Amino acid sequence: MKPTSRTVRIAVTASRTAADRPQHPHHPDAYEILDRAEIVQVLALWPQGEAHDGFACMCHGGGGVSLYEAGGERIRSAAPTGPLRHLFDPLDPAGLPARHRDRWAAAAPAGLRAYAADLAHGTVPGPAHGVPPAVVFGWLGAVREEPRDAAWLLAERAPLRLLAGRPTEELAWAVRETDRAGLEGAVRFFASEEFTTRHPKRRRVPDTARDLLLRYARSHRPADLPVLERRLLRAAEDRIRRS
Repeated sequence: MKPTSRTVRIAVTASRTAADRPQHPHHPDAYEILDRAEIVQVLALWPQGEAHDGFACMCHGGGGVSLYEAGGERIRSAAPTGPLRHLFDPLDPAGLPARHRDRWAAAAPAGLRAYAADLAHGTVPGPAHGVPPAVVFGWLGAVREEPRDAAWLLAERAPLRLLAGRPTEELAWAVRETDRAGLEGAVRFFASEEFTTRHPKRRRVPDTARDLLLRYARSHRPADLPVLERRLLRAAEDRIRRS
């Protein structure tokens, strides 16, 4: 069995040099490839004539690609050159980063796909009208924090961007209306800088929503609990009304 045939995960580090720095505004510095068909494609283009230990110098910020087996041991590494370089080009529509972004955009909730497609293509998105915050909470909650593909930065930033401008009262009401995946996203939002850096008057959350967030964090996201307890301020009374 060839060493590369044991590959189950590929880790990619983007170039840090000025000449090679990717121009896509949402391309991550590092991402992973787990899709078997994509792994096979990478292996088919893997540079030949490597040293026996599989070491390849990736100094000076040139970026690199590393193959890993199921046990987590690194098999080989190489700098992306030739056809391999084009496969990892974040601006190439046929490259792996573009495929990851397109898959993410296609999986966006109804009403958000055009918004997601604009972000995936690196353009300024149009407004997403009529999408309730509860839906956006669910979109954020569905984002897997690990492993991360070439679209993970978009997957985290896009929902946060949509939620950041919403009034606290509207967001608190949405906490009541969302499902479990939405609560996951709501806790992540209320524990994020997009909320915690708001003025104290804009961090006052009625007890019903506050209790839901704290209860979910206590059971499922304990690392976020201290931030929520410190930054979620109590409202004088529950004044949220349906519009």
